[in-house]
Amino acid sequence: MITTADTLPSVEVIALAKKYLIGNYTRYPVCLVRGDGSWVWDAEGNRYLDFFPGWGCGILGHCPPRIVDAVRDQVGTLIHVPNSWYTEPQALLAQALSERTGWGGQCFFCNSGAEANEAAIKLARLHGKPHGRYKIITMTNSFHGRTFGALSATAQPKYHAGLEPMLPGFTYTQHGSLDAVARAIDSETAAILLEPIQGEGGINMPPPGYLEGLRELCDRNGMLLMLDEVQTGMGRTGKWYAHQHWNIVPDVVTMAKALAGGVALGGVIAKPEIAALLKPGTHAATFGGNPLACRAALATIETFEDEGLLERALQVGERFRSHFEQMQLQSPLVKEIRILGAMIGLELNCEGAAIVAKCLARGLLINCTHGTVIRLLPAVNIPDDLIDDGCAILADVLAQHQP
Repeated sequence: MITTADTLPSVEVIALAKKYLIGNYTRYPVCLVRGDGSWVWDAEGNRYLDFFPGWGCGILGHCPPRIVDAVRDQVGTLIHVPNSWYTEPQALLAQALSERTGWGGQCFFCNSGAEANEAAIKLARLHGKPHGRYKIITMTNSFHGRTFGALSATAQPKYHAGLEPMLPGFTYTQHGSLDAVARAIDSETAAILLEPIQGEGGINMPPPGYLEGLRELCDRNGMLLMLDEVQTGMGRTGKWYAHQHWNIVPDVVTMAKALAGGVALGGVIAKPEIAALLKPGTHAATFGGNPLACRAALATIETFEDEGLLERALQVGERFRSHFEQMQLQSPLVKEIRILGAMIGLELNCEGAAIVAKCLARGLLINCTHGTVIRLLPAVNIPDDLIDDGCAILADVLAQHQP
């Protein structure tokens, strides 16, 4: 037997992992074995409050009941078939996602955000090819994934280190500057790709008029506006897609992370005339849109709508904001608050890694990105009392921290 009836102690699991897993992740010395809502437990029974479930994938927390039931049902019926066949869950999910954009569109499904962005890059090149266009403009502090196309689109040199040269065809411009984008456009520019709100780059909000201005530049120059909603999509910001907070209609939207409530699924939604460019043979994903993942995604949408979770996401953000504003009054370490719905950033005047470690020791799981930004992507159905409890821990850690 490879598995045992008993849970291995954390120290044994960690030893096995260090021996047999490639060490390309920085891991905390904790072996998680179970989750329920916004709580997780390690092998020794210690409980942790999770403000960053599944790196943003757990938008309904751990093991949400409707998703568990849907997956249990589907796994006994049909797990996977290739995309040379039709399946009902995939068709229903494409319809559900398209209808919730407000502008329609057609879907392609894959497994991750990086894969979704690779599909978007192909669409941009296919669209621009007849006119000799292939370049894509992306923004400083962006993050689009780890595959080579998505990595080349990511305008952060630290992720390129040791892997150069990057793929040609990407032009990096200053995030938030319409003038910088306008200057970067030339006769070979096919598209603009950006996150409506930058996630890994520090929960950076777009300046007023920025997204609308990019839409106008694309229209004026015959380019595609492509939005990476891998982190902002699926209700995270209080709307199905973050771009719905602004008066724009994109040509292409990419999604993943929370799309299937923690089950691996990525996707692209494109205007029909753009989607038509992906003809048979131009792109594929073996596991993309499998029945298991699509059932999980449908259950995620149903949970949102039955429980009013788009509105709840906004309430969650405002409750965190009220706590953070108190922290800002009390601690010189708090520099700036950046929140839209359950996409939450707290920029510090010090490095955040030590804050993350101290919160872990107190039973609170958070994330630090871009060195100094505490990034929280809590479940949108997290109860108020758990928000209060977790923020009390964070406030206490900040109050006692000596940079």
